[in-house]
Amino acid sequence: MNVTKGRWRVLFIVGVVLLSGCAGVVPDGPVDDAEPNNGSSTPVDGTLEMHYINVGQSVSTLIISPGGETMLVDTGHYNDDGEHVLEYLQDHDISRIDHLVTSHNDADHIGGHAAVIEYFETEAEGVGTVYDPGIAASTQTYDEYLDAIEQHDVPLLETREGDSVSFGDVGVDVLGPPDPYLDSEDRNENSIVLKFTHSETSFLLSGDAEMDQESYLVDTYGGQLQSTVLKAGHHGSSSSSTGAFLDTTQPQAVIISSAYDSQYGHPDEEVLQRFADRSIPAYWTGVHGNIVLVSDGRSVSVQTQGDVDTDPLTLRDAAPIDPGTGGAVTERATLDSNGTTIVESTSNSRDSGTDESSDGTSGEGLIINEINADADGDERENLNDEYVIFENSGDDALDLSGWTIEDDVGQSYTIPDGFTLDAGETVTLRTGSGENSEDELYWGSGSPIWNNDGDTVIVTTASGDLVLEEEY
Repeated sequence: MNVTKGRWRVLFIVGVVLLSGCAGVVPDGPVDDAEPNNGSSTPVDGTLEMHYINVGQSVSTLIISPGGETMLVDTGHYNDDGEHVLEYLQDHDISRIDHLVTSHNDADHIGGHAAVIEYFETEAEGVGTVYDPGIAASTQTYDEYLDAIEQHDVPLLETREGDSVSFGDVGVDVLGPPDPYLDSEDRNENSIVLKFTHSETSFLLSGDAEMDQESYLVDTYGGQLQSTVLKAGHHGSSSSSTGAFLDTTQPQAVIISSAYDSQYGHPDEEVLQRFADRSIPAYWTGVHGNIVLVSDGRSVSVQTQGDVDTDPLTLRDAAPIDPGTGGAVTERATLDSNGTTIVESTSNSRDSGTDESSDGTSGEGLIINEINADADGDERENLNDEYVIFENSGDDALDLSGWTIEDDVGQSYTIPDGFTLDAGETVTLRTGSGENSEDELYWGSGSPIWNNDGDTVIVTTASGDLVLEEEY
């Protein structure tokens, strides 16, 4: 890119920011007293989903609010042109990206931006707003990204520390980059840093922030950085996830997004040792595959494709999962909001060879009475008209406590403790939110679960035994 074109790109960013106003962002300036908005102090209805997509030597995170809003932070490496990200979004019936966040403009973070914008603007329901830290890159990938924004007239906002992104009941605080920029506008050290707060749980995305930006965050926010889950900066590089940063954020788990055979040696042995020294479980896309965190505001369900030990020092002993590999995720652990308890799942796989769970509760008699996958009108606005009706056709009551219902891509609902389905009775599991009763349960999803053109309903007991698996 020549100098003239580079200057035009910067002016284009600034111009769009001025024209687009505050679509989705409240530019309040610096955070008052450097204190992030921590959202509601009491548990709220619905679930927040954080999807860390396995995109190899790159990163892409899909966030779905309890109300169904969507945010996509980064889109993977330029070498696959957004293929893995788009496939994942389509598999999960994402019809619109309300917020597209560019953590920074390196080509391994914006590789799918142009393709994502093109697809959602021409074949789906569009992209609401794009957020960018405002530091240009001299790459073809960056040019294509801005060309797509210009072509489809998508609002683009230069986003800095102190801005807030409106995301329903979920607090989203922008903690970086600061003004002025750090380190002579180094892109990594001026990543957009986001903290999501869903009642008593929180999640920190730090882009490729390295030592200097992490130090700035610690000095500026201190204990307000504490989060339930941290995405490791810079793909697990030793220049990120410093000891001081980990001691301040105090995560119960860390997510690493990088390739299994990373040419850069990510995740670095030094940073893995830092996690191990602090007894922080580590989930790595290279061996865990797609990683989905589901928060109900009180606790976080950790779901992965691969059943792999989370001891940071043993991660490299596991077999790889290639980017784009299909298959469901399964719950592996629950993180409690008190910051101390991690309850590992008792079983990480289904056993199709038995109809009886290990706790003595038989699944015999549970059948699917009806599936209504195609809700009337706009499915996103009428989620409770999407439902599955289960019936106990047996002679004895069924204790369904802790049983899970999954779809074909691993979206999972857990039946509350103490729920019993009497003989001959039915219970309707509705996709949206509501108050559970003896004949109705609510998934709490912010988006449709069951595909209109066919899916699979999978039911397993609390101990992981398969009860039924029915395609429609």
